[in-house]
Amino acid sequence: MSLITFIGTIEQGLIFAILGIGLFIAFRILNLPDLTVDGSFVTGLAYSCVWTVAGNPVMGIVMGCIGGIVAGIVTGILHTKLKIHEILAGIITMIGLYSINLMIMKNQPSIFLFDMQTIFTFIQNKFSIQGIFLGKMILLFIIVAILVGLIFIFLKTQIGLSLRATGDNEAMVRSSSINTDAMKILGFALCNGIVALSGAIYAQYNESGNHDVGTGMLVLALASIIIGETVVGKRGMLRHLIAVVIGSIIYRFMITFAFQLGLPATNLKLFTSTVVVTALAIPHIKSYIQKWRKRYARN
Repeated sequence: MSLITFIGTIEQGLIFAILGIGLFIAFRILNLPDLTVDGSFVTGLAYSCVWTVAGNPVMGIVMGCIGGIVAGIVTGILHTKLKIHEILAGIITMIGLYSINLMIMKNQPSIFLFDMQTIFTFIQNKFSIQGIFLGKMILLFIIVAILVGLIFIFLKTQIGLSLRATGDNEAMVRSSSINTDAMKILGFALCNGIVALSGAIYAQYNESGNHDVGTGMLVLALASIIIGETVVGKRGMLRHLIAVVIGSIIYRFMITFAFQLGLPATNLKLFTSTVVVTALAIPHIKSYIQKWRKRYARN
């Protein structure tokens, strides 16, 4: 693996780590699967592309996050107020976002940002090693570090603890006069706002955006979470968040190695599914091995 491929893999891992952190809030904090992410990722991407073309890439990031937050609020209201199952609520919002995202992109399936100013422009040609610039990787690392810190601090606040408690034991939290519906809506909003941030950054990093790119983002984020938990562990909130970041980077390296070994791009989703199943099965396999060892030791 060349140095430029190595650095590029880390950069992509950091971008999708943001995606994983977003889903982490819904999947691990609230214990609710949120299928909206496939659509909200593209929402962030769409706003980012449109505003970057208009000459304001920072506003593209901001508007992308706001769009994702609104999408999450819609999913939360469908689930809490209209009593629609969380999976179906996510699917409904995701389907609606497909058309909305096309409208944001002015009915263009793809938007290219070549030679346009992005958030990476001022730093991408700085801090080089062997002629390879590290500016993008440094900026992405700073963004991810700030995001992890902010999420960790937020989850230590009273509202954050209420959010965590809602996911752990909703009935007990409701008996404590905490509005669990509001906590769920907040969780969905945070989840999709962060996911949209990932999409917005991805568009400017990739210098292009396609309205179909969101397909499979849920599985990709799950892979980051599961791999990170398997490799790093999940004791302590900060460690859990860092595990998602490390899991995302590991997953990107697995994809890179698979492509170098000749994996067709059409089989990427199958490869991802296999990785997730394997990561989920590892703890159970370890448990079976330990039981077998105990039985063998007794005999």
